[in-house]
Amino acid sequence: MSTIEPSDVPVQKTDDEWRSELTSEEYRVLRQAGTERPYTGEYYDTNTKGVYQCRACGHELFTSNEKFDSHCGWPSFWAPLAENTVRYLHDNSMGMQRTEVRCANCDSHLGHLFEGEGYGTPTDQRFCINSVSMKLLEQS
Repeated sequence: MSTIEPSDVPVQKTDDEWRSELTSEEYRVLRQAGTERPYTGEYYDTNTKGVYQCRACGHELFTSNEKFDSHCGWPSFWAPLAENTVRYLHDNSMGMQRTEVRCANCDSHLGHLFEGEGYGTPTDQRFCINSVSMKLLEQS
């Protein structure tokens, strides 16, 4: 797992700059570590081929090749596009031990990583990512 520090991320902006560039929902999720309601995001059930980019900075994060249907209500991936495209933080909020996933380029909140849930994927990992945190660059 990546050990990128927040001070190492290339894209750093003030809260005012982020607020002016993002919608209120994007800001709530990406910059305040919010979560969209399950089964409401635009990508939770799509099978469109392409690359998922960070909605805040355009950094490539995941591809449709690693996307799978976990039936959890959010887009799920079994691996990021490449090592160091995301960073990981320990998250002890909400009475749970979780691993938060953030964009390695701008430190925006993407979702959480869960392991050992028994999905038939090569990594037995589930990157549970908010649709609002990403935009899909479609490929044919």
